[in-house]
Amino acid sequence: MCLICTCMHFLCCLLCFGGTVHLVCRSQERAELAKGEIVTETGNPNIFLHIVDISDPKEIWKFAEKFKNEHKLNVLINNAGCMVNNRELTEDGLEKNFATNTLGTYVLTTALLPLLEKETDARVITVSSGGMLVQKLNISDLQSENGTFDGTMVYAQNKRQQVVLTEQWAKAHRNIHFSAMHPGWADTPAVRSAMPDFHQRMKDTLRTAAQGADTVVWLAVSPEATKLPSGLFFQDRQPVPTHLPLASTRSPPEDEEKLMEVLEGFSQKFKSTSPGT
Repeated sequence: MCLICTCMHFLCCLLCFGGTVHLVCRSQERAELAKGEIVTETGNPNIFLHIVDISDPKEIWKFAEKFKNEHKLNVLINNAGCMVNNRELTEDGLEKNFATNTLGTYVLTTALLPLLEKETDARVITVSSGGMLVQKLNISDLQSENGTFDGTMVYAQNKRQQVVLTEQWAKAHRNIHFSAMHPGWADTPAVRSAMPDFHQRMKDTLRTAAQGADTVVWLAVSPEATKLPSGLFFQDRQPVPTHLPLASTRSPPEDEEKLMEVLEGFSQKFKSTSPGT
């Protein structure tokens, strides 16, 4: 089994299943350190590093085109993300949360779909968040240009977008099993840095990183997971609703289709300017 994973917390569990893992990471230093620790802990040396900034769609295209020519792929786990609390733009003029959480997830997944389509039990798992439950898909302001910028709500909107992507991909690619999931609130460096007040209040009740990773690993390797329909949203190994009762968060199908069209437009624009594509 060959997996691409954009987060370190899942690697120990996945390597224990004897898989080959490709870790896509932004920081060379942190990635090398994690690799050494994980190989020591699991005894499985089959972990390979790829340094890619997921907020840069040109870098993603360059990585994906090279990867497709050299490897097979059974499982893709999308978990690279950020919660930037002030509006920042990337070198390409993209709002950083949108570029990383939504467009980056879209480009990496769609670029690797031809490789996944070749396998008989291909899976894509996207780590979303229960925070998306407070958001209705908003296609009129994907890059948060209007109104007061609230990083937490922008993140929640991105996570709603990821759930919509998962549902749309499941309809379009029937021989790949797609799922999104909420890991629960876990005590991770990302939570500590992005939500320090929340972490301080809730630190005694937060899940461990291993507990947060459990459902992701189950979705990646368990035969039971693919007995359930593609396109669902999971928490604690169970499919759960994507909307709260009485919440006005459902969007019309044309908005969801428009999201896919806009992201595809961005994706093709940056593919055409990416070296090696």
